[in-house]
Amino acid sequence: MGESESLLRARATPESRSLGKLLGCARTPRRGLSGAGPGSSSCGGARCRPGASQRGASGVRARLVPSRAMLPWTALGLALSLALARSDAELGPPASAPQGDLLFLLDSSASVSHYEFSRVREFLGQLAAPLPLGPGALRASLVHVSSQPHTEFPFGQHSSGAAVQDAIRSAAQLMGDTNTGSALAYAKEQLFAEAAGARPGVPKVLVWVTDGGSSDPIGPPMQELKDLGVTVFIVSTGRGNLLALSAAASAPVEKHLHFVDVDDLSIIAPELRSSILDALQPQQLRVSEVTSIGFRLAWPPLLSVDSGYYVLELVRRAESGTARRQQLPGNATGWAWADLDPDTDYSVALVPESNVHPVRPQHLRVRTLPAEEAGPQRIVISHVRPRSLRVSWAPALGPAAALGYQVQFGPLRGGAAQRVDVPAGSNSTALQGLAPGTAYLVTVTAAFRSGRERAMSAKACTPDSERSRAPRPPPPPGPGGPGR
Repeated sequence: MGESESLLRARATPESRSLGKLLGCARTPRRGLSGAGPGSSSCGGARCRPGASQRGASGVRARLVPSRAMLPWTALGLALSLALARSDAELGPPASAPQGDLLFLLDSSASVSHYEFSRVREFLGQLAAPLPLGPGALRASLVHVSSQPHTEFPFGQHSSGAAVQDAIRSAAQLMGDTNTGSALAYAKEQLFAEAAGARPGVPKVLVWVTDGGSSDPIGPPMQELKDLGVTVFIVSTGRGNLLALSAAASAPVEKHLHFVDVDDLSIIAPELRSSILDALQPQQLRVSEVTSIGFRLAWPPLLSVDSGYYVLELVRRAESGTARRQQLPGNATGWAWADLDPDTDYSVALVPESNVHPVRPQHLRVRTLPAEEAGPQRIVISHVRPRSLRVSWAPALGPAAALGYQVQFGPLRGGAAQRVDVPAGSNSTALQGLAPGTAYLVTVTAAFRSGRERAMSAKACTPDSERSRAPRPPPPPGPGGPGR
């Protein structure tokens, strides 16, 4: 009886409190030495602990048992507690638990040695083992990169981190070409697309471990995955192209792109796992792909095409009343804001306009990244003379324009370097006092307000001061010339 009452009272509903009174166990305040404790249950002054032995005034030990009249109420309480527990189980995992689909993309081609493949396979297994995988919560899948993409196991096949770890460890290397672009397109169509059975409205994460090369383009299919809201983590074992992989990884790059030796993969496992779990946290309104000029929003389906529409509002926090608005259909689950100001706080509001029932608006605060500081580009050497030349470059434009430039030049074979300061409004200068017939290294450095610098170098060669010219051969004799 006491267990039924405590379960019902834990629900804090009026019905359960009334039922507790009917059971004869009401909450009473402290009353002297013989009263029950604060907030305790009492039955005629005795503390009500089911099955516990109590001593009366005479010292005789008595066991409290429910009376025959209370048995129906006891059965009712147990039935209600079981029903409430069953309803909790039907609700699924708690809202704060990671939910979503996690895809491991494993380079299984012949460009990876058997040793490297085994090390990467072990790393992915260690990465997955502690993850809270389970039905209706976090799911994992593994796809091989080879001549043709191959699914080692799909989402939902394994329901625990240990099972996923065992499946990864048993994966065999396929060899073949490194057609990563084909594997990315395959992942989009066969695993992440709703038409292929993907769960709508849950976070999606791709972890791609690569030796850095690909036999086919990865840019377009990777962007299509990002457009679906997929967060992309890339682990390169050290031979990848920095610019290409930076463009492929989600922003900010320093959080989503790792360069590490294959024998040191375990070092980044805790940090990478934490970042993956952060990306898989279920949130109503989420932000990703934050850059200096924009970001992407995603949210689970709250409406349908027939039940209403969304209104997105974007406001600079420093300027009230200047909101940008975008209306979207009820089946939309994402939107990308662009043409924003760098290093600026924005307030975002998602307002579902439902014609069925009220849906609460959701709010988010996002800060764009500082402006990218692009250094000088396309150095051009012109007007080359034995003792002078002119150097020009494409200036750094935009919000992060350079404060000024420094041009340093010196002989490649050693010698004192000289420096020329150039104001921000100029992108060209003449270098004087050079030595004839000498190769020079010319470096143009842009200085920015943040204190950082960006530089670019080029080689220039001055000609000899006296050019030796071979004598021209005499012109061939004409028709009326000598010898005729």
